[in-house]
Parts: sequence; C-alpha cells; structure tokens
Amino acid sequence: MTPIPRPACDTDDGGVVPSQKRIKDCTIEFEPCSKLEDLNLDVRKSSKDMEERYHSGDVSRRQEVSHVPIHEFIFSTVDKPKLLSQLSALLSDIGLNIREAHVFSTTDGYSLDVFVVDGWPIEDTDGLYKAMEEAIARSEGSWSGSSHPRSSIDKALAAGAKPGDWEIDRRLLKIGENIASGSSGDLYRGVYLGQDVAIKIFRSEQLNDTQEEEFAQEVAILREVQHRNVVRFIGACTKSPHLCIVTEFMPGGSLYDYLHKNHNILELPQLLKFVIDVCKGMEYLHQNNIIHRDLKTANLLMDTQNVVKVADFGVARFQNQGGVMTAETGTYRWMAPEVINHLPYDQKADVFSFAIVLWELVTAKVPYDSMTPLQAALGVRQGLRPDLPQNAHPKLLDLMQRCWETVPDKRPSFSEITVELETLLQESQTCQESAEADNRN
Repeated sequence: MTPIPRPACDTDDGGVVPSQKRIKDCTIEFEPCSKLEDLNLDVRKSSKDMEERYHSGDVSRRQEVSHVPIHEFIFSTVDKPKLLSQLSALLSDIGLNIREAHVFSTTDGYSLDVFVVDGWPIEDTDGLYKAMEEAIARSEGSWSGSSHPRSSIDKALAAGAKPGDWEIDRRLLKIGENIASGSSGDLYRGVYLGQDVAIKIFRSEQLNDTQEEEFAQEVAILREVQHRNVVRFIGACTKSPHLCIVTEFMPGGSLYDYLHKNHNILELPQLLKFVIDVCKGMEYLHQNNIIHRDLKTANLLMDTQNVVKVADFGVARFQNQGGVMTAETGTYRWMAPEVINHLPYDQKADVFSFAIVLWELVTAKVPYDSMTPLQAALGVRQGLRPDLPQNAHPKLLDLMQRCWETVPDKRPSFSEITVELETLLQESQTCQESAEADNRN
C-alpha cells in the first residue's frame, strides 16, 4: 500500500480562509465510491457480523476494495449555523466526493470540520489546494453576511406588536441551572415574576446579522402562537447584545430523554396520547402557515400532566400560501429527503419528521442508531427508512409508512393524521375496557 497525501486547509477565526498548507502521509483502505449518491450504506451490519463473514470465507467484499486517492481537509473556524452543509456544498462544487465528515465543536464557540474526500488526482495536491482557496474566496462573502445600517432585530420585529407588550427587563430574570447548550446559546431554568420559566440566552460574543435575524424570526413566530400543545411564549429581551427568549418551563423534560435516558417503554394508549398532542400542535402551526423544520423528540416537551408541547422554533419559518423553501435545515436523522436534497419543500417536510418521531416512540430506539447522522442522511436520500417494528399496531405501521413517503404530496396532513390517531385511541380504549370487564367476570 502506498502513502496517500492528505492536504489540510486551515482557517482563522474571521472566516473559512486557508492560512497554511500541510501534507500528511497515511495508509488507508477505502471502498471505491464515485459519488455521494453511490455510497454503500450497508453499515448497519455490526463489526461482529463482518468478522464472522470474513472468517467464514466470504471475502468477496475484500476483493472489491481498491486503493482510491483520498485527501483530507480540516476547516477551523467560528462555529455557526449550517456550517457543515455550507462546507459540504463547497467541496461538492469543486468536484470532490465526501467519504467521511467529522465535526468537533468546542464549548467556547469554535468548530473543527474534518472531511475525507476523493475525486482529485493524487499527484495534483497543489492544484487542489488552489481550487479550494478560490472556492472559499467566492463563498466567504455570502457566509459572513453583510452589515445593515438598521438593526436586524428592529427590522424583523418592526411590523409586529409593540415591544412593550412582551419585552422583558433582564434585571427581573432570576437565572438558575443550565439545562442545555447549543451552538449559539444556552438554555437555563429560571424565575420571572414568580413563575418558573425556561430562558434561552444567546451568546453575545458570537452574534452576527444572521443570528440576530434568526433570533428575531423565532420571537416573531412565538408571538403569534398560542395553543395547548405549543410551548407558551412569555417574552424576550431584544436589546443586543443581551438577547434571550423566555418561555414556560416544562418540568417533564423532552420525549427524547423520556425514551432514551429514562428508558421508558410506552404502552399503546400513552403512546397515542403523546402523538395526538404532537399532531394537534403541528396542525395548529400549519394552519397558521408555520413550518417547524426541526420536529424531533428532543423538541417535544412535557408538562407536569404529561401533556406534550412542540418547542424550539429556532429554525421555524412562516410560509406564504403556496410558497416553498429550499434551505437545508433541521436534524439529519429526522430530516425529509427533499430537504436533504435541497429541493423545494413545504409543510409536508414536517410530516416526514413526524413519521420518524412515531417510529421512535413505538420502538424506543434512536433512528438509524448504527449510522452517523451523515450516513443516515445519505441513506434517506436513496430511499432508506427505519426497519418496521414487528410487534407494533398495524395501523401505526401503515401510518408511519404513508408519512415517510418519498413524494411529499402522498403524505397525509396533520389534520388527517389526528383523526386517524384519535379513532385508534378510542378503539384501543374500548378493547381495554372489554378486556378488563372479561377479567372481572
């Protein structure tokens, strides 16, 4: 096996700009792959399975392995939303095929993105480095955003209610324990005017026009929604750089933690009540022309009565009647194929995500748990879906398959889903009552 040079492009804090060139020697075997679309996604087989196949004499796959010239790029920069998809698009634009992608984020707001790629002659490392420099130079302006004479927040909120209706004096907030941390801010439990609240605080040192606009968009959406199954908006601090959003505190935590950290297995009646709550919240949002775009169990929270509410509108958007979107956003394991493929999409993208949530609640498993998020996304765009659970109710299996249809128009609406689930809940309760009566007799 011959050494394979892997050039790395480093960037400083101000943007994705190469500052030096490094050549590494390494020895690696990879299966041939000409395009992302052609990636072999049979990764669900365990290493034990592969070892057994090897020792049993099945070496056909080993014979298929060939030596492919690969390169490694390392981008070091300030962490920002959609950075991974931007860098992936940049590599694709110069004709490279992504073999691996690894992202490392620090607690102080920096990111290290590592890509292993092929598709470039091994002997032309200098040409590859130059092509990458030129691609970054072309893209840098659109990533950094431009400055505006008027505050992004002021512009986005100008048409709405007067800030006095919901503007919060930060001095009245009592900030308690940290609940969670994200790429742009932190979530705390706190107290405001005597009530328990959740406080989403945006990191001032990372604020730029894009993040201020996203903050303003989240506030604008939260101001407009009021429903039993949507987390209640209390107010916001909009005086940059001290930005925060205050919502009701949900003591029951997320459905993700309920399933995967507390290891709860849901009986059918409780499962149906959970998903009906989700559907009613999403039906309300869609009726108000709002697409959530990041529906997943981590964003579904419970109150003390186990009522589930849709939360986290950080990437949600208003959709005009008949409008479509193309921006990739959300979380790969729950993301619809049209979003992954940067095709026009609408509210039916949320329905696809709901199908994965439903599967997750039925199985109590993380979707595609044997894959990385990127592998899962590549699989979904090729038609991959989670394995259907064997012991689930047939009507739930049928529903999730219709909700994760590749063609968005074939997916039902949340109004239709709610009716189906409520009917199934009534049937299950009737059966349960009959069984209890039989036991008493």
